[in-house]
Amino acid sequence: MQRYGEDVNGGAEYHCRLIAEHLASQHRVEVLTSCAQDYITWKNEHPPGLHEVGGVPVRRFKVKRPRDPDRFGRLSQKVFLGRHSEKDELDWLDEQGPTSPALLRYLKRRQDAYNYILFFSYRYYHSFYGVRAHADKAILVPTAEKDDVIELEIFKELFQLPRAIVYNSVEERAMIWKATENRGVYGEVVGVGSEIPTSIDTGLFRERCGDLTPYMIYIGRIDQNKGCHTLFNHYRRYREDTGSNLSLVLVGGKKMDIPDTPGIVYAGFLSEEEKWSALAGALILTMPSELESLSMVTNEAWAVGKPVLANGKCDVLRGQCRRSNAGLYFDDYYEFREGLSRLESDRDLRAGLGDNGRAYYRDHYRWPVVLGKYNKILASLRKDDRRNPRAPRRGLLARLFG
Repeated sequence: MQRYGEDVNGGAEYHCRLIAEHLASQHRVEVLTSCAQDYITWKNEHPPGLHEVGGVPVRRFKVKRPRDPDRFGRLSQKVFLGRHSEKDELDWLDEQGPTSPALLRYLKRRQDAYNYILFFSYRYYHSFYGVRAHADKAILVPTAEKDDVIELEIFKELFQLPRAIVYNSVEERAMIWKATENRGVYGEVVGVGSEIPTSIDTGLFRERCGDLTPYMIYIGRIDQNKGCHTLFNHYRRYREDTGSNLSLVLVGGKKMDIPDTPGIVYAGFLSEEEKWSALAGALILTMPSELESLSMVTNEAWAVGKPVLANGKCDVLRGQCRRSNAGLYFDDYYEFREGLSRLESDRDLRAGLGDNGRAYYRDHYRWPVVLGKYNKILASLRKDDRRNPRAPRRGLLARLFG
């Protein structure tokens, strides 16, 4: 995993940590990651060596160098907008970071200590070179989004190599199948569970921020790349058009300016207890992102019976809303206005969608369900190994990092 820790913000990183901690209750698990904390600079901030996070041993390795933003920008423009070579794509991969040859050298030395190696997030250095070098043990968890990266030529072969692929959603799987033609590689749609509290104190959030009811909540990174500019514009117009007093509460790190729009409340970072309190007190969760492989916070909202208003331009969110019958989705402002108006005014609709959400989470994302799917994958690979013993491929890392 490119970054790891309780102090690391990011959906894929949190996903990885939850899977590692829950698998560790049934298997011997060790995490290999970088010393970076920030996903833009990849600066070494954690000390290298063996640590423990959530009861799981974590080995950290130094990043060779921080990202050069100017060079990364030039390479991105060339790779995604112009004619380019495979070398340009590999240069882009290295400059994207985090580049840690030390991690790959350790994996080469210690490969016999691991039965299987889960590589999280296909688009990073560790997965690209690690899967290629250890394909006989590799289980890839792509966490892929519908963007231009999946179309790069260097990744087409990558998706043919692992023993298994753990998809987050049927939409992610369909996208990867189309981009890489890897239907023949064994895979399962799994996703990830969440830590759902057995009881929630709805007063905690009121104590921190006051009584904001009624409110719609957004939980996540406040960033243009997460669709927040669209959310702010749609919400402003909705208030102006309808005269609604519905507040919009924002929870998470701020990566863009928040407009001074009446009704928008920035709550900042919240503790887990405060987050659940805020979610439980909301009428609706909104998810405006166009790029998701799986929205964990959407599943968390459904787990506590909250309906969702999602961006229908995201195939994953639209598919989740359809399969669960627990949310509405929008493609433009007018659909946003219609959906939000119905959710705000119709208590029975909210309750019905919320009940559907609880059932959907229970059937697909409780930890016994998720771990059962991982164990199915591991059992299938072990059975195949007994039938068809295979010699590991050792050449690539020796050539690159030996």
